[in-house]
Amino acid sequence: MTPLRAAAPGPLPNIPVYRPDLSGNERRYVLECLDTTWISSLGGFIERFEGAVRAATGAEHATGLCNGTVALHLALHCLGVGPGDEVIVPTFTYIASVNTIAQCGATPVFADCREGDWLLDPADAAARITPRTKAILPVHLYGAACDMRALGALAKERGLGVVEDCAEAFGTTLDGRHVGTFGDVGTFSFFGNKTITTGEGGMVISRDGALAERMRIVRGQGQSPTRRYWHEVLGFNYRMTNIVAAIGLAQIERLDAILARKRALAARYEALLRGLPVAFQRPMDGVESSHWLVSVLLPPGADRDAVQKEMAARGVDTRPVFFCAHEMPMYAKGERFPVAEDIAARGLSLPSYPTLSDSDMDRVADALGAALRGQGLA
Repeated sequence: MTPLRAAAPGPLPNIPVYRPDLSGNERRYVLECLDTTWISSLGGFIERFEGAVRAATGAEHATGLCNGTVALHLALHCLGVGPGDEVIVPTFTYIASVNTIAQCGATPVFADCREGDWLLDPADAAARITPRTKAILPVHLYGAACDMRALGALAKERGLGVVEDCAEAFGTTLDGRHVGTFGDVGTFSFFGNKTITTGEGGMVISRDGALAERMRIVRGQGQSPTRRYWHEVLGFNYRMTNIVAAIGLAQIERLDAILARKRALAARYEALLRGLPVAFQRPMDGVESSHWLVSVLLPPGADRDAVQKEMAARGVDTRPVFFCAHEMPMYAKGERFPVAEDIAARGLSLPSYPTLSDSDMDRVADALGAALRGQGLA
């Protein structure tokens, strides 16, 4: 009889960049929607989720939407941004921040970011204001917070609207105040890889009751709140569904635990990678980051694609940070933004989900170290 041979070891399990934690009441609440047949844009979970977001952020008004991109578009539209207007936006951002300005018929005016926190540079933003500037759109990337002290003062001095893109910063505060509450409108995304997820979904928050009511009406095809099928203004179908809100409510019930774990992940990554030539995003003083995705800058001269390939071979998924919007074909005008371009070229996001184990974090750190040593950089 031929002796049994041990099976060859297979590849290590893949560690993704993100994986949602759905271990709370998500299933129970979704089944309640199905059992009661309240699955569309009416139902009790929508108001409960909006209320939970108000409580978590300190906002006076919150309106649920179908995703974070339409939250930006709705905010800009309801602030009156349109053809002939300009909106200042960081070039280092996810493209939705820029596309929604163009979708309003306005012109995105790009600004550079700061080296330490990778976020919109208030001084560069100020230098780009013209008589056509209608608003500023700061983006709170990777869990850090923009300098809303300086940007708020600038907007007030110049009479500009402010839409805060908080898609990646649920749970982030500046001076103890939640992002999204400094400007006219704060927008959130609840995509599957966000700190609080609903699969798809979004939210706008505001302290301005009249503006909040306008956004609520416009998100529902402009229908009058008192007269059914009477449409008072141009509107859109941007409504959130009850099932989406049910997932969101279950998620936000565990917000404190999720944020605590993500902050612990960020601290542990800093300790694990201390001996490697990488740099972390450094939020400004007064910011408590939600650490949406822990991201690092590789050393100058590193081949990021090769680093990602080597880490993937070791079962670790990564992703590059965002490419600059001014380099996209539809927005390219030959402008240069040296700080943003450098960050975009060297940035790498690491696995950052709440259920990531310490042993898997060790594997991530080992894989990154091996990839850099392979290039003679560590």
